[in-house]
Amino acid sequence: MTYPDTYYKRTLSDGRERASLNGTVECDTVVVGGGLAGLTTALELVRGGQKVVLLEEKAVGFGASGRNGGFVSPGFATGSDDIARRAGAAAARDIHRLSIEGMEYVRQTIADLAVADAGMTPGIMSVLRYSAPDDLKAYAASLANTYGYELNFLDTAEVRHVLKSERYFQALRDPRAFHIHPLNYLRAIAAEIERLGGRIFEQSPAVSADLDAAEKRVRTPAGEVRARQVVITTGGYTGSLLPRLKRSYLPIATYVMVSEEAPDLIASAIATTDAIGDNRRAGDYYRVVDGGRRLLWGGRITTRAASTEGLVRELRAEMTGTYPQLKGLKTELAWSGLMSYARHLMPQIGPIAPGVWCCTAFGGHGLNTTAIGGKVVAEGILGTSDRYRLFKPFGLVWAGGIAGLAVAQLTYWKLQAQDWWRERAA
Repeated sequence: MTYPDTYYKRTLSDGRERASLNGTVECDTVVVGGGLAGLTTALELVRGGQKVVLLEEKAVGFGASGRNGGFVSPGFATGSDDIARRAGAAAARDIHRLSIEGMEYVRQTIADLAVADAGMTPGIMSVLRYSAPDDLKAYAASLANTYGYELNFLDTAEVRHVLKSERYFQALRDPRAFHIHPLNYLRAIAAEIERLGGRIFEQSPAVSADLDAAEKRVRTPAGEVRARQVVITTGGYTGSLLPRLKRSYLPIATYVMVSEEAPDLIASAIATTDAIGDNRRAGDYYRVVDGGRRLLWGGRITTRAASTEGLVRELRAEMTGTYPQLKGLKTELAWSGLMSYARHLMPQIGPIAPGVWCCTAFGGHGLNTTAIGGKVVAEGILGTSDRYRLFKPFGLVWAGGIAGLAVAQLTYWKLQAQDWWRERAA
C-alpha cells in the first residue's frame, strides 16, 4: 500500500489495491486525480450514465484528501467580502450556498452508501483567542438572516467548561457541520464508482496528453485513455501535464500529528466530541478520535519542504501552550500533506479549454468545496446545469512561481505576528 503512515492508513477499512492501466481504453470522460474532487466528479458522471475512467498516480485518497483534519463545514479559504469584490454580492451569496450544499452532499453520500467507517461526528466549534463576543454574535446573525443558517454562540464560561484552556474566550458552534475519517469516505466513493461501472486505475500517473482535438488522449507509462472530456483534479500534486494549471496555484504543506492512547489525560483538557478550530489565519485545528482515546492535532503551513519532525515540535508547543495539562501526552504519528492555493484563495472550477475541465485549488477548506466542485463540474459535462459559471471570476491566475511562494511565506509570518499582537492586547 502506497499511503504514508498516517492515523487514517492505520484505521483504513478498505485496503484493496487496484490495477494500473495497461493498454488503451475508451470512455466518455477521463478524470485525472483520485482525491475527493476527482472521485466526486466521477461518481456524479457515472450516476448520469457516462462511461468514466479515473487515473490515480498512487492510490485513491493518497494526497491531502485522504490525510487532512476531516472537518466538513461551509465556507472557503477566503472571506465573503473578498468573494463579493470579485464576483458581486449576489454571486457571493450563491457561492456560499454552494459551500453549504457541498457539506450536505458529503453527509448524504455517507448516508446513501452507509459508510459507517467514516465515523461522522456532529459539531465544529470555532473559538476566539481574544475576547470579541459582539463580533461573533453579529456574524452569527448575518448567517442566520442571509442563509437561514444557525450557529450557537458560547460565552467564555461555556467554552472553558468543555475546553479547559485560558487561551480561549467565546466561540460559535456549528451543529450542522461534522467531522469524518476522510480516507474511509473516499474509499467508499471509489467502490461505488466501480459498482456503477466506472473504472479506476491506481499507480497510473498521467504523463502526457493531447487535448486539442475532439478526442482527447491521456497517456500513462503503460497505457492510454481516449475520451471526449478530461477533468484535472490533482490539487497540490499537479505535475507538468497542464503547465498553465500548475502555474496557477501554490503548493502549501500542512502538518498533522496524532497522540498516543491516553483517554483520561485528553479528557482532562478537552471534554467535547466537537472538532475545534481557532480564529487565527493558520491556527490550530484538532479533534478527539478513537472514541476519545487519541487526539488529532493539526496546524502550521510552509511554502517549501520542511522537516516534519521540526514542525511537530512547533505543533506540540502550540498544543501544550494551549493545554499545559497535556505536556505529558506523547505524539505517536505525524505527517504532512500538500494543499493548493490560488492567489485569489478560491477554487479553480470549470472549463479551461474545449473539453478540458479543472477542479482544484481548494486551499485547505476542501471536504465540502471539493464535493460541490466535483458535482458542478459533472453537471456541466452532463449539461444539467451551468453552476460552474459562478466560479468564472476565479480563474487560472499566475501564482508567481518561486517569488509567489516567498511572498506567501512572508505574508503568513506577518499574519502570525498580527495574531500574536492581537492576543497580547486582549
